[in-house]
Amino acid sequence: MTDDPPPNPALLPAGLRDLLPPDADTEAAAVAALMGAFAGHGYQRVKPPLLEFEDGLLTGTGAATADQTFRLMDPDTRRMMGVRADITPQVARIATTRLAGAPRPLRLSYAGQCLRVHGTQLAPERQVSQAGIELIGPDSPAADAEMVLVAAEALGTLGLTRLSFDLTMPPLVEKLIDEAGIPATDRGPLARALDRKDAASVGAHGGPVAGTLTDLLLAAGAADRALAALAAAALPPGARAMADRLAATVAAIRARAPALKLTVDPVEFRGFRYHTGVRVTVFAPGRHEELGRGGRYLCGGIEPATGLTLFPEAVLRAAPGRVARPRAYVPLGADGSAARAQGFATVAGLEKVADAAAEAARLSCSHVLTEDGLVALG
Repeated sequence: MTDDPPPNPALLPAGLRDLLPPDADTEAAAVAALMGAFAGHGYQRVKPPLLEFEDGLLTGTGAATADQTFRLMDPDTRRMMGVRADITPQVARIATTRLAGAPRPLRLSYAGQCLRVHGTQLAPERQVSQAGIELIGPDSPAADAEMVLVAAEALGTLGLTRLSFDLTMPPLVEKLIDEAGIPATDRGPLARALDRKDAASVGAHGGPVAGTLTDLLLAAGAADRALAALAAAALPPGARAMADRLAATVAAIRARAPALKLTVDPVEFRGFRYHTGVRVTVFAPGRHEELGRGGRYLCGGIEPATGLTLFPEAVLRAAPGRVARPRAYVPLGADGSAARAQGFATVAGLEKVADAAAEAARLSCSHVLTEDGLVALG
């Protein structure tokens, strides 16, 4: 019988990882750039806690994150707590409690880490960073459009200018099914068929709206084609109002950013199921993972709101490579302030060395400070 080997201290749970230099610095700088763009449009930053009491965290829009929430017992109060899986519900709580009396429209921004029980096949990370905005109060196409326009500008600060914004209206299909009187036995299979883009199954379970749903399913893609299909579809009043709202949002976006690529999927309903209107997903060409997503919801269950969350890790994987800040080795006793003023990170020597250039190379510096100034290593 042999003893088990000692645990490897570098081994982390699945979906969790250390972020090392220079990646951690790159992510921090990217988040700062995104938050700066948000602030430029009047979004004021809030900082919710990492965990809250479970009965508060999982109410309202937070209920949709219940199956992704880590839970633990608070040793002080003996009450159950949850680690946030998404920051939007926390911002909604702040808006309806601490900032209930603040003037509307209320523009809030946030950045932080979230923890989820499960990753996905395309995004296996369970700890994810978020940076986003919430616009609380107005219920209009202009407000929905602002989410897209501000996100596009923020991503542009990181060099991402070729983007695609996929617009959907998650409640439209549910409203269409309700107004058509589809029986409960067909609703589950129909939802799965729409999720899999299975036109044959949609036809089998769609009843009187099978043809309409199939046409909308096949129309997904460029915004003009999808909106034309929606305009031509025989929709009952409730679904028609939602289709018109989606078209108005596209028009509001194009009025200010006509070159922005927009796609529309009339029957898509990805993500947490708390959206009540237009929903947005951000993609970069050639990449399948989402750079961000958001949409319209009810803040506190009563107040109209819309928001959009960006995922910095995914954003950086799609963005052009960022040049790391150059490093300069400063020998013991020398003054590196001038080098820092030129944008260098200075690495101060703590003891005398025989070969300053060799020490600079050992410490991953590109330059060394000499009596003649900064000298690039050969």
